[in-house]
Amino acid sequence: MSSLNQVSLIGHLGRDPETRSFSNGGTVCNLRLATSETWKDKTSGERKEATEWHSVAIFGPLADVAARYLRKGSKVFLQGALKTRKWQDKDGQDRYSTEVVLQGFGAQMVMLDGKGGDSAPAERREPSCSEPAKQADLDDEIPF
Repeated sequence: MSSLNQVSLIGHLGRDPETRSFSNGGTVCNLRLATSETWKDKTSGERKEATEWHSVAIFGPLADVAARYLRKGSKVFLQGALKTRKWQDKDGQDRYSTEVVLQGFGAQMVMLDGKGGDSAPAERREPSCSEPAKQADLDDEIPF
């Protein structure tokens, strides 16, 4: 029996992406993504809203695209996998962080508003990075 670890989210960036480079030449782009749902409370009739915040780590060429085109407020579709990291705080206590990781063949990012939120100029429009031709150009790990 096989298993599946896949997360799909549509939301807005809570801040500009943060990018770091590794000594081996790799890149990671970290995002904070807000997803919200609204509903009408059955007892009071009021509209309610709940927002969840997600930590996202994007690796490889897709990280460069995210850093270049996404900005605070950008609406984006992301598809990746959940990963939990264990680390120790300054007091030596074990801590855990769970994040959505976009890496490799199954990772997808689609910029839904195309303009990078309110602060980026409209000419930053970029087609979806999940389109087959664009993904093939970005994925250096395919051996053929």
